[in-house]
Amino acid sequence: MTLEDRIHSIEEEIKKTPYNKATSHHIGKLKAKLSQLREESFKRASAGTKGKGFHLKKSGDSTVALVGFPSVGKSTILNQITNAESKIGAYEFTTLEVIPGVMEYRGAQIQIFDIPGIISGAAHGRGRGREILSVARNSDLIVMVLDVFQPQHQELILEELNNIGIRPNQSPPDVRVKRRKIGGVKLASTVPLSHMDEKSIRSILNEYGVHSADVLIREDVTMDRFIDSLDSSIVYIPLLIVVNKIDLVDALFLEKVKRKLPHALYIAADKQLNIDELKEEIFQQLELIRIYLKPQGQKADLEEPLIVRKGSTVENVARRLHRDFVRNFRHANVWGDSVKFPGQKIGLEHVLEDKDILRIIVKK
Repeated sequence: MTLEDRIHSIEEEIKKTPYNKATSHHIGKLKAKLSQLREESFKRASAGTKGKGFHLKKSGDSTVALVGFPSVGKSTILNQITNAESKIGAYEFTTLEVIPGVMEYRGAQIQIFDIPGIISGAAHGRGRGREILSVARNSDLIVMVLDVFQPQHQELILEELNNIGIRPNQSPPDVRVKRRKIGGVKLASTVPLSHMDEKSIRSILNEYGVHSADVLIREDVTMDRFIDSLDSSIVYIPLLIVVNKIDLVDALFLEKVKRKLPHALYIAADKQLNIDELKEEIFQQLELIRIYLKPQGQKADLEEPLIVRKGSTVENVARRLHRDFVRNFRHANVWGDSVKFPGQKIGLEHVLEDKDILRIIVKK
């Protein structure tokens, strides 16, 4: 039996097994096995990948992957928001390799990847699916593009992303497992656990070869979330849903779709409708901020900001500028929303905000 056959067999057994208190222990073991097999399958596929166009070098301030079924308009979107020229056609599988482009917005250079349209079963290798989805795994933001006539594809795409270890719009489980050589499993929880009992937790740990550990749980985890906490291959990436081709439907039809997908962004790429809103939403989802540098004795450079992630500290910026800036750091001055008064003297741990002006003073 091949690895994919084993995965399919366990998936089918989980589907057929009714979930209740009596079966939760068994289902937990099955899901733990399934998670490990999927991780092994992905690692094998990654090691053996030789397809043209899927080995991509990240550049710029952030990376975004356009994900969707064939012919939903990803190529048109790429051409509208970047400097790329992606082939466009009214038939499936027009894009046969990943097309990169750069979106320049608010001083940031954001790399956008138009990846081939995924198909159902992509996570199991159909249509070079693993190679395609591996691009999404390594991005900072996934933009799911849906055809306004097929909003139901959202669930299919989410399933494919989930099967390859991507958890869109989720944070890592608040679970800590510290392995020990002896002593058995010691479980502590700061919240009541309504989805799992201690027997299920121990059973899942055994499937991962963990027989002695200190386990601390700080959220009411589900079985799937607990298993994710043990899987180092799981990645947590923000996801933006974009519904395209809204110019082809009437107001009543569009309202029905919006009720199904209330948090999506609605565009018509061909007509450039809401393209500026898409650029802004991508920038916001990436949580990028602009820092203007002010060399000592000079005016601040307000033309070319340094682009960093929200939550970055003075130390993060100093390391990015030059490694000696941290070693020889004396203090810094900041003008902007992150300080109480202009030019406030701060240290390396200070958290910066968008449009702050920063001057770093180093020892000579």
